[in-house]
Amino acid sequence: MTERLRVAVLGGGRSSEHDVSLRSAASVADALDPSRYEVVRITVERDGVWRDEAGGIVQVTPGGGGPLGADVVFPALHGPFGEDGTVQGLLEMLDVAYVGSGVLGSSLTMDKDACKAMLRSHGVDVARDVVVGAADDRAAVAARVAGELGYPVFVKPARLGSSIGITRVSGPDGLAAALDLALAHDAKALVEELLEGEEVEVSVLGNDPARLEASVVGRIGYAGEWYDYEAKYGEGGSWLDAPADLPAAEAERIRATALRAFIVCDCRGMARVDFFRTADRVVLNEINTIPGFTATSYYARMFEASGLPYPDLLDRLVALALERRAADAALRF
Repeated sequence: MTERLRVAVLGGGRSSEHDVSLRSAASVADALDPSRYEVVRITVERDGVWRDEAGGIVQVTPGGGGPLGADVVFPALHGPFGEDGTVQGLLEMLDVAYVGSGVLGSSLTMDKDACKAMLRSHGVDVARDVVVGAADDRAAVAARVAGELGYPVFVKPARLGSSIGITRVSGPDGLAAALDLALAHDAKALVEELLEGEEVEVSVLGNDPARLEASVVGRIGYAGEWYDYEAKYGEGGSWLDAPADLPAAEAERIRATALRAFIVCDCRGMARVDFFRTADRVVLNEINTIPGFTATSYYARMFEASGLPYPDLLDRLVALALERRAADAALRF
């Protein structure tokens, strides 16, 4: 009998996406084939303490045993202290294989401002914005927003996900409160132009730029005014059409742009790439290197629609983590 791989699944985390992450981690752990994997469930509490299933504190030691003496770590952590390169750096120090992007790809894509700057420099269309810091003069910011973007706009934290801290602002009277909310979550906020149209997404899988796989394009529908937290996670708040009803040539261009963005931003393993499709533009909105990961999350469902079921997708991600670690080890002195 083949020895099972030991996979440690991390859930929870210190960010405001803690509860979403717990659902992703539970789904991953439940779906990993017990005949192939020994699953270790680890919860990162809101205060940053790591605990095993029995509630004991997890000790991490480079090359040591314990829960993180695993063959592969699957960090199903969303937002800061999980998706932003911090945990990835720790796992690099521990010399353990892990699912998903490395330190650079994770930190770059987590920062919407930095990611957009990189994408712009490579000719990828992204939304126009005004970047705001906590100490910036609000009157000057308001003048820039009115002159450069106009209204309505979206105001969002630069380094957060799940639509937390985001406000749709219809006019100048709502700008100050929206900035206060965004800056309560992050030291940097973005004020972005409103893009009228539909939201489409592509899931990407792979390490080697020459062998990446893009899913079918999915179209997101939602009941509310915009794709907010309730639409994402509330019962019946949103739905996915996969594949989206798009002209074949346009769908292929969207998939190609997703792959290009994945490469440009040094991503590995997996990412969900989100776009706005307007009357005359296809605008890349953001790249999620650890997207929601339940069996019904859109990353998995778009691959399901492409012929790759959820358990097989997890197998591929574990294999890619081991593949990347072996490649990285071959380059070390």
